[in-house]
Amino acid sequence: MRSIGLTGGIASGKSTVTKTLAEHGAVIIDADLLGHETYEPGTDTFRKVVDAFGSDIVAADGTIDRKVLGGKVFGQPDGMTRLTDVVWPGIRALAEARLSELAAEGAEVAILEAAVMIEAGWQDLVDEVWVITVPPEVARERLMERNGLSAEDADNRISSQLSNDERIKHADVVISTDCPLAEVTDRVDEAWAALQQRITAGS
Repeated sequence: MRSIGLTGGIASGKSTVTKTLAEHGAVIIDADLLGHETYEPGTDTFRKVVDAFGSDIVAADGTIDRKVLGGKVFGQPDGMTRLTDVVWPGIRALAEARLSELAAEGAEVAILEAAVMIEAGWQDLVDEVWVITVPPEVARERLMERNGLSAEDADNRISSQLSNDERIKHADVVISTDCPLAEVTDRVDEAWAALQQRITAGS
């Protein structure tokens, strides 16, 4: 099985690329969904998050209240670091297990989509890293249109992440989505065809 780590900044077009890869037959592992799993009551991560941030983050139904937790984390670098120190290892363990399952099941290509792949240091989980890029000004426009953010809020979200250049340093494949949707699809199709050639060649 060939495993690919797919990453990129906010509003870079990761979902569009992932959808096209799934249509080609790749199996998608969404790190965001794994993140939700790590918060499930009864898990080690749940207990560690409650220990780190207090029992007041637990809602009446026994789940973690994301809004209360967010209030203790967002805008506070120390708080965010404490949270990721707990949650990222939990997500990594789930991703590793899922990749092993897919390999055992005979999957040909698995995609681990993770916005924080490079920040979390998960590149060693996959055979290749694909980075999806878009210029910051295009990401800003998409965020303002899609999320209703102001230009300032959009810029703040973009600047809080790794830059395209920083991500590209870790990339085996780079796909820019600064183009019409049909052209994005063509670029993904080309990347998929090249991947199939590498798999066939055993490289």
